[in-house]
Amino acid sequence: MNPELTRWTGPEGLPRFDLIADDDFAPAFDRELAAAEAAMEAIAANPEPPSFANTVAAMETAEDGLNRVLSIFYTLANVDSNPAREALQRDFAPRLAAYNSKTGMDPRLYARVRAVAATADHLPPEDRRITELALRGLTRSGAGLDGAARDRMAEIRARMAVLTTQFSQNVLADERDYVLPIPDDRLAGLPDWLIASLRAAAKARGLNGQIVTLNRSLIVPFLEHAGDRALREVAFRAWTARGSGQGAGGAATDNLPLVAEILALRHERARLLGYADFAAYKLEPEMAGSADRVAELLSQVWEPARARASADEARLTAMLRDDGVNGALEPWDWRHYAERLRRQDHDFDADQVKPYLTLDAMLGAMMDVAHRLFRLEFQPLEAPLWSPDARAWRITRDGRLMAIFVGDYFARPSKRSGAWCSSLQVQHKIGAGQRPIVVNVCNFTPPEASGAPAFLSWDDARTLFHEFGHATHHILSDVTWPSISGTSVAQDFVELPSQLYEHWLEQPAVLDAHARHYQTGEPLPADLRDRLLAAGKADAGFSTTEYLESALVDLAFHRGDPPADPLAAQGRALADLAAPAAIPMRHATPHFSHVFSGDSYASGYYSYMWSEVMDADAFAAFQETGDIFDPATARRLEETILSKGGSAPADQLWLAFRQRMPGVDALLRGRGLA
Repeated sequence: MNPELTRWTGPEGLPRFDLIADDDFAPAFDRELAAAEAAMEAIAANPEPPSFANTVAAMETAEDGLNRVLSIFYTLANVDSNPAREALQRDFAPRLAAYNSKTGMDPRLYARVRAVAATADHLPPEDRRITELALRGLTRSGAGLDGAARDRMAEIRARMAVLTTQFSQNVLADERDYVLPIPDDRLAGLPDWLIASLRAAAKARGLNGQIVTLNRSLIVPFLEHAGDRALREVAFRAWTARGSGQGAGGAATDNLPLVAEILALRHERARLLGYADFAAYKLEPEMAGSADRVAELLSQVWEPARARASADEARLTAMLRDDGVNGALEPWDWRHYAERLRRQDHDFDADQVKPYLTLDAMLGAMMDVAHRLFRLEFQPLEAPLWSPDARAWRITRDGRLMAIFVGDYFARPSKRSGAWCSSLQVQHKIGAGQRPIVVNVCNFTPPEASGAPAFLSWDDARTLFHEFGHATHHILSDVTWPSISGTSVAQDFVELPSQLYEHWLEQPAVLDAHARHYQTGEPLPADLRDRLLAAGKADAGFSTTEYLESALVDLAFHRGDPPADPLAAQGRALADLAAPAAIPMRHATPHFSHVFSGDSYASGYYSYMWSEVMDADAFAAFQETGDIFDPATARRLEETILSKGGSAPADQLWLAFRQRMPGVDALLRGRGLA
C-alpha cells in the first residue's frame, strides 16, 4: 500500500498528491476498511465493563486510517474526476454503506454506549456531549432494530449509497459533456470580459472560438448579457436539463427514476425507526425541530418575496414588449431584463466594477477581514497539490499554527459544479492533537491567458467569502474530539458562519481598501461602490423566490408519503404556491444535488434561510457597537460559536453569543424585502 495515503509527508503535514496514483486507492481502502472493522469489533467485543475510555473515546479514533484515505480520495473525486475515480466511487459506496450498517446497527456497541450514557452525568461536558451524540447516532442508524427490520435497514443503506453516487455522477456527466458554441457573428452585445471568458472556456477544452458551458460563473453572466433570445433559450434549457434524461448524456444520465427510489427508501427508513415520515426523522435533531417550524419560517418570507417578484415581473414584461416580443416573460428572459433594469434604476453597469474585483484582490479582502476579526495571518505555502490552480497557505495567530488552508478556485471540466468547503483533516486534541487542513473549492471562470488576472462577478466574490466563512469554523475550532470539531453541528446551524462572513464583503471599509483597479491600482470610486451595493438587492424578489421554491419543494418531497412521480409532485408544490412561471426553482429536481447526492441537505435545504435569520442578527451585534470589527464581539463570536464546533446544542451556542433568539425582520430588511 502506498504509505502516503495514511502518513502524509508533504509540507506542514499535507499529503503528497504528486506521489499518489489512482491505482493506490483500492489496496489502501481495502486495508484501512479492514483495520476500521477490526478496531470497531474490538470495542464491541471488549470483555471489560463499558466505560467512556474503552467505548466512546475509543470509537473516536477507530477509523483514523480509513478517514485519511477517504479524505484524499473524495477530494480528488470532486475536484478532478476521471473514469477511474468514478469507478472507484461506485465500488466504495456500497462497501462503506455495508460497513456503516454493521457498526451503526451493532447491538453490542449500542448496549455499551447506552451503559456509558446512563452514568454520563459525572463526565466533563465535551465527553458527555459526544456520548449523547454517539447514542443518538446509533439509535438513528437502527441499532435498536432487530430481525427483519434490521436486515431491511441494512439493505436500504446499501442501496442508497449506490443511488446517491449515481445521481452525482449523472449530473457531473451532463455538465462535463455540454458545450454551446457561440459563432463570431452572434457575440454582439456581450461585454469584452465575457467574450474573453467564453474563449478561455473553449481553450480549456481544446476548442477554437468561444463556448458556453454549464459552469454557473459562465452561464449566468451569459444569460444576463446575451441579447440573442434564441441563444439564451438554448443555453437555459441545457442548464436546467442536467440529470433529466434530456441533457448531454441523454437517457443514460436520467436521474428521475433514482430520485423516486431515493424518496421511497428515505420514507421507509424513517418508518422503520418509528417516525411519521423522513422530514420528521431528519428535523428532530436540528434547531428547527419540526417541519411545521420550517414551513412557518419559509411562509413568512414567501409572500413578501413573491410580491416583490410580481412587481418586478410586470416591469420586465414591459421591457420585453418594448423589444417587440408579445409572448410571456420566460425563465431565459428574466436575468437579461433584470440586468438591464438594474442598470436603469441604479445607473449601474457590472462591467464597470469587474476590473476592480480580481480574485487576488478579493482574496486579500477575505484575509484582511480574518486578520481584523480574529488576528489570523496568512503565509503562502509551496506544496504539491492536485492542480496548478490550487494554492495553499499557512494560517497562524501570534506565531501559533492555526490551520493549513487550500483554495482551488477555477472551473475545470473534471470538477464538480458549485462551491464547497471540506477538510482533509479536522482539529482535535487527542494525544498530541492536530490542526485542521481546510479546503475551499469554487468554480470561477479562469483567466483568458497565463499571467492575466482572474475577474470575479459580485456573486463570485460573495461565494469566496461564504466558503471562507465555513473555513473559519474549522480554523478556529478548539475542541478535544474530532466528531464535534469544526462544522460538525446541526445542519441548520452550519451556514451561520459562512453567511455571516459575507456581510463584511459589503462594507465600504473593506471594498475601499481592496477593490482596486487591476491596472491603475485606483480604488473603486465611492459612487460606483454605493451603486454596486444598492444594485445588489435589486433582484431580491427573484433570488429569494427561486431559493424558496427549492426549499419548499424539498420539504414537500419528504413530508407524508413519497411521490411516485417526483416531477409531478414538484409541479403540484409549485402550483400550490402560485409560483411565478418565469422563476423556476434554483435547483430543479433532476440536478438538486444538495438533496439527492446524499442526505445532508435532504429535508434541510431550508437551512440557508434558517441560518440567515441568525446571521443578520449576528452582524447586527457588531453594528450595535459602532465598529464592524469590534474585538470584543469578534472574541465572543469565536468563544461561543466558532471554537465550539458541536460541543453543545446549536441553540445553546447561539444564546451564549446573542442572549436571545432572532426574528425574521432583520432577514427581510437585509434582503430589501421590508
